[in-house]
Amino acid sequence: MPRATAKDDGAELSTAASSGLRALDRWSLGAWIIAALAAIPILTIVVSAPSGGIDSLVELASTILSDYLINTSALMLLTALVAGAIGVGTAWLISAARFPGRRILAWALVLPLAVPAYIAAYIYADLLSFTGPVQSMLRAATGWGLGEYSFPQIRSLPGAALILGLVLYPYVYLLARAAFSAQSLGQFRAARSLGAAPLRAFTRVALPAARPAIAGGLALVLMETLADFGVAEYFAIPTFSTGIFRSWLAMGDKQLALKLAAFMLVFVIALVVFEASSWRGRTDSRDAARSDEALVALNGWQQALAVIFCALPVLLGFGIPAAHLVVLALETGDQMNAATLWSYARDSLTLGLSAALVCTIAAVVLAFAQRRSNSSITRFAIRVATLGYALPGALLAVGLLAPLGVFDQAITRFSRDTFGFTHGLLLAGTSAILIYALSVRFLTVAFNSVSGGFEKVPPSLDAAARSLGAGPGEVMRRIHIPLLTPSLAAAAALVFIDTLRELPATLILRPFNLETLATRVYRLASDEKLAEASTASLLILAAGLIPVLMLNRAAKA
Repeated sequence: MPRATAKDDGAELSTAASSGLRALDRWSLGAWIIAALAAIPILTIVVSAPSGGIDSLVELASTILSDYLINTSALMLLTALVAGAIGVGTAWLISAARFPGRRILAWALVLPLAVPAYIAAYIYADLLSFTGPVQSMLRAATGWGLGEYSFPQIRSLPGAALILGLVLYPYVYLLARAAFSAQSLGQFRAARSLGAAPLRAFTRVALPAARPAIAGGLALVLMETLADFGVAEYFAIPTFSTGIFRSWLAMGDKQLALKLAAFMLVFVIALVVFEASSWRGRTDSRDAARSDEALVALNGWQQALAVIFCALPVLLGFGIPAAHLVVLALETGDQMNAATLWSYARDSLTLGLSAALVCTIAAVVLAFAQRRSNSSITRFAIRVATLGYALPGALLAVGLLAPLGVFDQAITRFSRDTFGFTHGLLLAGTSAILIYALSVRFLTVAFNSVSGGFEKVPPSLDAAARSLGAGPGEVMRRIHIPLLTPSLAAAAALVFIDTLRELPATLILRPFNLETLATRVYRLASDEKLAEASTASLLILAAGLIPVLMLNRAAKA
């Protein structure tokens, strides 16, 4: 075998570099610009974390860090256990068994995803409090008085995990149901023919085959739990999300907030790696189970238990919260006049539409760059640009405020020294920075929808258009955009709804004169005015049904 010379190595490097530069057309360059903007909060936190030296880290570790680490880890673990048990159990029953109401429950099990976790926390805290209807009925039925009985405290870490699990389990359910439905009939029935009981065949055959999908769903649950602010704040549980919020706004300690964000970033990186590795080795069987075939036969009482097991999460995660909100809204509701309430809805609509527009445009650029170039540098840029969904809102907020605050101060100083006048802040404290953060947070949602639409467009259409002399921009305008209209509409709708529900980033970054439906609910519920918060909560919940129905339809496809 001939030995490579230095000249040959240089030629190879030159060829690789030139091919990389060719891959960086204007669409790939656009992808890199988007990636750079999305990476700013991460880079800010990484650079700011070492400030203060080892002494500050020792002081942090000796005071509040252990509480945040323990509570955040415990909340994530307990939530994953609740969501995993409900999601996997219901997915297996829906996929493998036949029982009354199965078809209705198959789509109803996704409904709890429409309920924001912080709204569910407000509702169950009201229902299960000492003066709430549950304990009041218990005392009326038993004659017990204060101090004569014990009742579980919903405002606790296990209570928070239960509520988060009840509204987040659909992530596991959707992916596990798809995995179970795609599994081999032959393998499961072979295990049964060899004498394995249904439970043993499930744990030894079906469950291991669905492991990648279940792990992917649990990764999403863990990301949402890490990002949670409303439930932990309302239940007074010290987590990284609540710690960042209090350090930045309540205490005015920006360095402490950035250090906590750095520790939170370690969790984020671990979850991203876990989510990416969970899909390795995933395969789909050609001998997939058909919807009219039952893998497990249930008798009468077993069918009744299956109905109860599948209906209970729907009732607890969606039915009771929605019904209680309707009752409160009809009895009391928001006492604000219609004009004021409309102003909250208008601010929410403006933010949602702005973020949806930015995310959809950015998603088109990323997806078209991915379609035109399969280079590693383009794939890396897209991966960086779509990391936002794993970043909690509180982390994004402090990661953006720190550098933009410095930028605003520099511009103000330059304007004063050069032109002799002082103006207000250009970015910090304005809606622009909030839209920026929301766009980084939810770009992944839009990209997944748009890239899925691109996969349905045959590459031959691009080749035919290019052979007729059409440039990339014209191909995009005359071919892709018309064909991608449903995907673009879905992307915009998903981002809009997610923006409507988002809480921590909005609380930290919003201008003083901006109040959204989510912040209105948070402010009223924090003052124990849940009845007044019911109107805005119902609007958020109703809007949340749109992406839930879209997710359920996509899971069936």
